[in-house]
Amino acid sequence: MSGRAGGRRWTPPLRRRRRGPGWAAQTPTWQRARPALIADALKRASARPSGNWFVVCASREVRAGGRPFGRTVGGAEVVLWRLDGGELRAGPGACPHLGAPLRDSRVVCGTLVCHWHGLALNGSPFAGWQPFPVHDDGVLVWVRLDEVGGEEPTARPVVPVRPAAGSGVDAVFTATGRCEPQDVVANRLDPWHGSWFHPYSFVDLTVVREPGGEEDDVFVVDVSFRVAGRLVVPVRAEFAAPEPRTVVMRITDGEGATSVVETHATPLTGPDDDRPRTAVIEAVVAVSDRPGFALARAAAPVLRPLMRRTAGRLWRDDLAYAERRWALRSTGRFPG
Repeated sequence: MSGRAGGRRWTPPLRRRRRGPGWAAQTPTWQRARPALIADALKRASARPSGNWFVVCASREVRAGGRPFGRTVGGAEVVLWRLDGGELRAGPGACPHLGAPLRDSRVVCGTLVCHWHGLALNGSPFAGWQPFPVHDDGVLVWVRLDEVGGEEPTARPVVPVRPAAGSGVDAVFTATGRCEPQDVVANRLDPWHGSWFHPYSFVDLTVVREPGGEEDDVFVVDVSFRVAGRLVVPVRAEFAAPEPRTVVMRITDGEGATSVVETHATPLTGPDDDRPRTAVIEAVVAVSDRPGFALARAAAPVLRPLMRRTAGRLWRDDLAYAERRWALRSTGRFPG
């Protein structure tokens, strides 16, 4: 196929990979994946301010006219709902009357009505119930929990830079693991495991630049995404952690440049829980300057399940990685 659009010749996004070494014959990466380097990157990320903001869910999971959405964050029950005009409301998930789970209640004309005794909450303070600050960035919903975060609060969360609104296709995948947020972040700050642990998705992975410190805290990676057989999509990507519970991968060169994958690690249990659980909430915002990408945007409802399925396959393994890391740390068999 060789049509033109806007004077530019169409080229396929896929490349046929030269027959390379098999999985066992690829160059080992364990010497470059130095534990101290990963630990230092994690330490710097953990020291950055979050303003007490936590990612709770995808924006589209809380719909005007729909049911409330509930999640426990850091041991605190949270309920979210939208007014009829789409504005978000958030607050404690227990009814201030007798503690009913407000996530199971109903939204009537934008008002949250408890299903136990009919107490109505419009999002304003009520005796024993104080709303939480909430932010919808168009892809994800954030809630500020000052008692959970324990930091100096900020008016807005640290939202990563994304492609222009409406220019891409976004999908959000959520999974839960028995670990702490730092174990999820550490996984993402270890790009060297990619083609060893995920050979079904990544090949020819090379870390071309490591973080140099606080002012240069970015991993730069050349990698090919495996599509089928020897068909791949080669890109250059950067990994960085803008705040303690977020790691962003941004494609800087190759197919889909400026596309981002945001991995957010939200603690579900409190800090003293001996069986911690963390939600991985991963947002993919894919863009392309190829002619015809508008068709992909139009087909977004069909593409989103496929994008979530791809993320789910990776996180099946990466959550096992994070859970193993926590298990070793919690028993003193590995530093962390």
